[in-house]
Amino acid sequence: MFRFLKPLIAACALAAGVAHAAFPERPITIVVPYAPGGAADAVARVVATRLGAKLGGSVIVDNKAGASGTIGASFVAKAPADGYTMLYDATPYSINPHLFPKMPYASTALQPLSLVLLAPNVLIVKADAPYKNVGELIAKAKAQPGKINFASGGSGTVQRLAAELMAQKLGLDMVHVPYKSGGPAITDVMAGQVDFMFGTVAATYPHVAGGKLRALAVSAPERSKRLPDVPTVAEAAIPGYEAYEWNGMFLPAGVPAPIATKLQQALQEVLKEDEVKQRLADLGAQPVGSTPADFAAFLKKEDAKWGEVVKKGNIKLD
Repeated sequence: MFRFLKPLIAACALAAGVAHAAFPERPITIVVPYAPGGAADAVARVVATRLGAKLGGSVIVDNKAGASGTIGASFVAKAPADGYTMLYDATPYSINPHLFPKMPYASTALQPLSLVLLAPNVLIVKADAPYKNVGELIAKAKAQPGKINFASGGSGTVQRLAAELMAQKLGLDMVHVPYKSGGPAITDVMAGQVDFMFGTVAATYPHVAGGKLRALAVSAPERSKRLPDVPTVAEAAIPGYEAYEWNGMFLPAGVPAPIATKLQQALQEVLKEDEVKQRLADLGAQPVGSTPADFAAFLKKEDAKWGEVVKKGNIKLD
């Protein structure tokens, strides 16, 4: 009987191979779990346009914002594992499991596809603040515990945890002032209502260049090409310090390997395009384009780092 099954098995395998080769046969949806207009949304739309061209199909962006990104991530985690639904997530993905009492999806429900970009944050103060460098800010915080405050776009953001990481490394007592988003926080730093914050290069650079903010340090291990004269936190105060905003692409767990590989390779090619690299450079970001294994290893490190910061700082959702 087995000899009759062999041709059937071969035919099924051939059909599956043809189906994978023909992928995509309908539009692909990239779910962005944040509101339209933000940095992740802006990059996702650039990537979607170029990815569609690369794959010879249509790739659309669908914003499903809320609950620090967990609503959109949960939607993708429960989507069919056929490659037609992707998740474009960011740093809160690694922070949320340590803040939410219970996540709405299992940690194994999503599979990493590729790290898309890394972007440092900038430690900013008001343009005429008394702190000329990060060392002076730290000295003030040490001399007056509980008197220095810092802003962020919320407890689940890397803006908040970047400052908390600095405080924990140096034993500083500082007060967190949460906002609903990064924009109002930057506005209050410019007005002198808050002492400092870590903000994205894209959001802060125009104000630094316009003389409304002073940049004291960047959170990456290397200096920013847009702010070459601004030292890193690592070289100015805390060796080994780094805190990135990152973006990455995920799939529902179980997507067939040929489809996942096709998507990952197309994404890598997109991130090498001059137009895309320039768009990311304008945002102060560095394109990456990694293998799923390398992205998984990166996520493991991020999870451990931010989990320790949240636990040590007893950080709760606002």
